[in-house]
Amino acid sequence: MEKRKILVTRPQLPPLNEFIPLLADIWESRWLTNNGKYHQEFEKALAHYLGVPYVCLFANGTLALMAALQCLRIKGEVITTPYSFVATTHSLKWNHIKPVFVDIEPDYCNLDPAKIEAAISPQTTAILPVHVYGNPCAVDQIQNLADIYGLKVIYDAAHAFGVRKNGSSIFNYGDLSIVSFHATKVFNTVEGGAIICHDLKTKKRIDYLKNFGIANETTVIGPGINAKMNELQAAYGLLQLKYFDTVIDARKYITDKYKKGLQSIAGIRFLDVADDIDYNYAYFPVFIDELQFGQSRDAVFEELKKHDIFARRYFYPLISEFPTYRSLPSAKGLHVAHEMSRQIICLPLYPDLPDEIVDLIISIIENMSEVSAAKISVNVLSDLNRNHDLHKK
Repeated sequence: MEKRKILVTRPQLPPLNEFIPLLADIWESRWLTNNGKYHQEFEKALAHYLGVPYVCLFANGTLALMAALQCLRIKGEVITTPYSFVATTHSLKWNHIKPVFVDIEPDYCNLDPAKIEAAISPQTTAILPVHVYGNPCAVDQIQNLADIYGLKVIYDAAHAFGVRKNGSSIFNYGDLSIVSFHATKVFNTVEGGAIICHDLKTKKRIDYLKNFGIANETTVIGPGINAKMNELQAAYGLLQLKYFDTVIDARKYITDKYKKGLQSIAGIRFLDVADDIDYNYAYFPVFIDELQFGQSRDAVFEELKKHDIFARRYFYPLISEFPTYRSLPSAKGLHVAHEMSRQIICLPLYPDLPDEIVDLIISIIENMSEVSAAKISVNVLSDLNRNHDLHKK
């Protein structure tokens, strides 16, 4: 039997025996897409579970982000982060909006609110922050700046499903929030995503935009796109929601196991979670300080691969380093983002990741640290002997 590769994530699937009756119902109805029964049920169930007013389902998170920009009629320049998946900035580019990169803060790798104001120009119309790894941005500070300068705030909350701040969904902040249900995410519908909005008028506009701009059989009110979630994914999502709390418990267990095993190793840093946050354990990011650890992040990445363990340097390179964006003036001087990108490695994390694999990953990193420490000791001893010989001469 071929040895299974350990990837950075592995999609959680609902019980097949519970999914089959839903498929049979869809087969019987032959209603496969376009606001069917399961689509409507899933939107309501999500809104209730998340504690948000309205959910608009999409075929994927990128289309949701593109439609959100259209919904709020965003133009000109938008302030955003270089430390994200490239879809964040691509959505701006597809809407003919100029991204303006601002550096991140080192504690959570989110957009640094202290550096936003200097990037605001007469052409700025919005701020597009990312809740990186599901850790919330400085939402109050960002909203304060937006209010002062009359800017919209759209959160790329792709990683933040189920995250709460002071007991309230993180999706309740900003003008709109976008979440991804991609197979790699903590909550998945294979592909999929959603926009969370705060009033019925906005929901109706979004629903028009994702369905060609069609208002009724004879009326098209604007140039929309086809970005609807189908019935199979909506039914699948309903089942996923049923088991989500169990998924979080399993991810927390693995996260705690990693932290306990790695916390005493020099040069290893984790991202803390603030006390007022209910976290979803979407990823397990580790930052490796090469000087303290004794080896580079890339060395750890390659060593894990030798054992068929495929971690991810997430996010590396920065979006601002890609050819499409590196010529922008704001692509320069992003010192914190560059340093975090050079250190980051996300270790495998999914609910059914075996304990022995977590132990193996910890031991590999421990061994690399011990080898580095031994080399340093040998070098120090060699230097002492050399100095002693010179002194004798």
